[in-house]
Amino acid sequence: MDLYSLVKTLHILSATIVFGTGIGIANFMFFGSRSRVPVERAFAARLTVKADFLFTLPAVIIQPLSGAWLVWHGGFRWDDYWLVVTYGLYLLAALCWVPVVFIQIRMKRLLEASARGEAIDEAAYDRLFRKWFILGWPAFGGLVVIFWLMVTKPTW
Repeated sequence: MDLYSLVKTLHILSATIVFGTGIGIANFMFFGSRSRVPVERAFAARLTVKADFLFTLPAVIIQPLSGAWLVWHGGFRWDDYWLVVTYGLYLLAALCWVPVVFIQIRMKRLLEASARGEAIDEAAYDRLFRKWFILGWPAFGGLVVIFWLMVTKPTW
């Protein structure tokens, strides 16, 4: 396998990890944290935070590096419209994801306190959960459009 194909495969795999892990942990956090059992809620939050750091973070770093290498060595123009839209959507997803990580950590801490039998401010938790939920939609939608752009490379 030539180097270009290897980097392209790495780019596709890391995109799949960002997207798939995002959907997976969002689902896990959404349903797990809605449990009435404090230990289950804390477990879901703990695993969500861990998965973001183990899987999503490395893939989020690999994406722009491998993407830039592919543009450079693939003969694409940096200012091709589909690429410029991709850059913007990736930035949007990142701007949503970074606060989500901090929100997840705060939610995890609250839920771990609850699992230890401590009283927590459920209204504060619900506000964090709503922010987390709302920020996930533009990131998810942006990634869907990025996949479409990568496959079709429209010339508009």
